[in-house]
Amino acid sequence: MNFLKNNLVLFTLLLCSTAFFAQKKAGDMRLGYGFSGGIPFNDYSGAVGVDGRFQYDITLKTSLLGTAGYTHFFSNEIPDLAYAPVKVGFKSHIGEQVYVLGEIGAAFSTTGMGISPVWNPGIGIATKHIDISLRYENLNKFDTSQVALRLAYGYKL
Repeated sequence: MNFLKNNLVLFTLLLCSTAFFAQKKAGDMRLGYGFSGGIPFNDYSGAVGVDGRFQYDITLKTSLLGTAGYTHFFSNEIPDLAYAPVKVGFKSHIGEQVYVLGEIGAAFSTTGMGISPVWNPGIGIATKHIDISLRYENLNKFDTSQVALRLAYGYKL
């Protein structure tokens, strides 16, 4: 048990040590690439996705976001659902590394289901290069939603 506890403390210190070493300022831009895994609601058994996110810092604690990607929902009972979401959003840091965000946009189905509005609130932790977040994503027209964990690598432009 001590071994696990010591490694957890070491991991936490390592994660925190990668925090913002460079001074952040209004007007900064970042680009990030992420991978997500989700637990869908309804008849789907799982979801995976990739995305790219552009971030423009309005102030030290608030940012505008633009996100585009690809997500695939899997099922053994009904046809799979795949779509390319395109979203804009707002991110607000509520601590040094902790943030909340909200995004809204459109999901373009690649499996013949049309276009659905998509919206998602989320919460996350961002260091200088690593971003880990949890979001709820709702797809009204596709009659489904998911809770997804996103792991991303980002950098300042």
